[in-house]
Amino acid sequence: MAIKFTGRHIEVTPALKSHVEDQFGKLSTLFEGKAPKVHVIIEVERGRHHSEMVVNWRNETLTANSSNGDMYKSLSDTITKIGKQARKLQDKVIDRSHKARKSAVIGARAESIRAEDAPRIILTKRYAVKPMAAEEAAMVLEAGKNPFLLFRDSDSGGISLIHKRADGNYGLIQT
Repeated sequence: MAIKFTGRHIEVTPALKSHVEDQFGKLSTLFEGKAPKVHVIIEVERGRHHSEMVVNWRNETLTANSSNGDMYKSLSDTITKIGKQARKLQDKVIDRSHKARKSAVIGARAESIRAEDAPRIILTKRYAVKPMAAEEAAMVLEAGKNPFLLFRDSDSGGISLIHKRADGNYGLIQT
């Protein structure tokens, strides 16, 4: 990690440099991979200690500044702000990679666009599959308007379909 220091109306002491390096050492887990370039600018004006940091990392520029009566506190606050920005940027990168679509899904979507003339499947209704016997399903089918009924067979535990046939009888399909 390359840290460059600039002091305005103040001399940058080795103690200030080591303080900044120690604080950035705590953030080293956030800056994995490419090492960041850090420019620290400290300034004293009318008894107020200002610190500003510009961090170039990955193709991003993070900036933060703070002002306090104590230079060490000002530097710590600025480094905390840089840490928050880096964490937010890292989460943003992770979110983008998790939202990426697989190439197979994109290819399937392209095929569906090409096949616009083919019949489409349209979801019309959802309902719960209730456990019942085949005779009970036939009675429910007779009372309703639908030409078929999907139900869970209470005898076998599998999904079954009962439908009205053209000859007036009922057809039963078991899975």
